[in-house]
Formats: sequence, C-alpha cells, structure tokens
Amino acid sequence: MPGTDVQELIDAVGVGDRRALARAITLVESTRRDHRAEAAQLLDGVLARTGGAVRVGISGPPGVGKSTFIEALGAHLTGAGHRLAVLAVDPSSSRTGGSILGDKTRMETLARDAHAFIRPSPSGGELGGVARRTREAMLLCEAAGFDVVLVETVGVGQSELAVADLVDLFVLLASPSGGDDLQGIKRGIMELADLVVVTKADGDLANAARHAAADLQRAIHLLRPKYDGLATETLLVSSPKGEGIAEVWARVTSAHEHLAATGQLDRLRAGQARAWLWDELRAGLTERFREDPAVTPELASLEAAVATGEVAPTAAAQQLLDRFTRP
Repeated sequence: MPGTDVQELIDAVGVGDRRALARAITLVESTRRDHRAEAAQLLDGVLARTGGAVRVGISGPPGVGKSTFIEALGAHLTGAGHRLAVLAVDPSSSRTGGSILGDKTRMETLARDAHAFIRPSPSGGELGGVARRTREAMLLCEAAGFDVVLVETVGVGQSELAVADLVDLFVLLASPSGGDDLQGIKRGIMELADLVVVTKADGDLANAARHAAADLQRAIHLLRPKYDGLATETLLVSSPKGEGIAEVWARVTSAHEHLAATGQLDRLRAGQARAWLWDELRAGLTERFREDPAVTPELASLEAAVATGEVAPTAAAQQLLDRFTRP
C-alpha cells in the first residue's frame, strides 16, 4: 500500500468509509515490517472508538450451514437497524498458502446489504482457523461504526479454542445428524459454547433436529457453567425459512447484557487484551529470532540435525536460544 497516509485512513474509518475500512484491514493484514509500524499507528488512532460492538464467534462442523445461518441472522440484524460486520476466516492451504475465500459468494444477499460488511480473510494456518489479524480487523470494524461483529471460524476442533480470545459470546452450530455430529464436537468446544444452535430444523429433519437438541442439552448440563448466572441453551433454527433466528439473537443480547451488568464482560475483554499482548510478543520474538545474525548461521544446520536424529530438539533449541540471548 504505497503512500499510505495513516491519519487520513484513521479519519476515513472513523466516519464509516467502507473503502477506507477495507484498505485499513488490508494494511493490518500485511506482514511487511514498514506496514506493521503503520498498522500499529492506525490501531492506536482508532482505539478510542472501539469496544462498543457485540462480538460473537460462530463455529461448527463443515456442512452445518454456517454461511446460510449468518446470512439469515444478518438479514434479521440489519432489518432491526444494526450495522453488521462479518469476518469470515477461510482455510488456508498449508502447501500453497492459498484459500477459497468463498463466503461472499455464499452470502450473496448479505453482501449487497448497505448495512453489512463482509470481509473474507485467509487463516494463514493460524491456530483454530482464526487469522492472526482478525482481532485488529474487528477493532477497525467497531471504529467504523459497526455495532455487531460476527467472526465465522473454519471449523470444529480442539484448536478452535482460540476463538474465545476474540469474542464476547461463542455460538456453536450443530446439524441434526445424530451421533456422528455429536462425536465430532469436542468437550473443550462444548465448554466454550454460550449458545448451541441446531440447524436445518425443518421438513424431514425436524424430528432429528429436536432429538439432537435434546441430546446436546443433556450433555451441556454435565458441564460446568462458563459464566456466573448464565446457563448455555440449545435452540433450533431453519435458516432458509428464518425460523428461530430472532430467538437466537434475543438470547445473544440477553446474555451480553448480563455479562455487561455483572462486570464479567469487562473482565473477559481485559483478559483477552492480555492474551493478545502475549500472542504478539510470541510472534514478534519468533520473527526476530529467525532474523538474528547470531542465530541464522546455525539454524539450518541444527534443523537438519534434528530432522535426522543427530541432535535432540531440546538441545538444539537451547543452543539457538543461548546464541539469541547472548549479549
């Protein structure tokens, strides 16, 4: 992004300029060192305008209907006067780094909504399918005046716990496919869910959806509550018909209001900010470590020695760290 005027970008984002918001997110996603410095200045400049949105993570196994659900929920929200930002994190290939980025095509109606902003981003292999810069993109969306931010993550797995460091509430989608789907939902994910939504609850699948919801509710009752005074519920929706969508949002808003009123929301976000700091420190230290002239001469040879079993990984790491920290 040659010739970026950061202050102009801050001002344009602050008045809700969608093109400026897209440019700002592109800037924070950049890995170039000069762009990272500009991104830090940009985020500092918008920070005072952030924090006012309801932040919701949405996840579920492939095929559960995440995009269809988000489009239905999005239509409900914009129809009620909300401004909605959707950060849809797409899987990245570990071989090529490429991603499909198809969420805009799967949410055609929402993508044309003047009160919605959809930003597909490659996960870049990040833990839990959450792009490293999704946190920053979320703050930029809030600064641009979006009062609801949805983060759609790649899928369900133990590493999906990373989404908890981003959002206020976590919505887990499940399909009415019975035992197979339940087996694919790990206990750690269930413990993070503030709301479980069984999709496709219509037609021939209506009965199966009700049974799946009952099974999930029984499983949830065996878990320790995530927040004081807030029990996880299971709801049914038919996204194409819009059935159950209003009930889902009503539950999200009531839970969010409870967290805010009891001080739990402030504590949650403070903890997330600390986790973000340490994530940035780890990433920055790894980058500096790889570029350190005291380390680089031996890094490749020690990696090769570890791969062939000549040197234990622990010993190799200690040698490299000694060189990195030596004055």
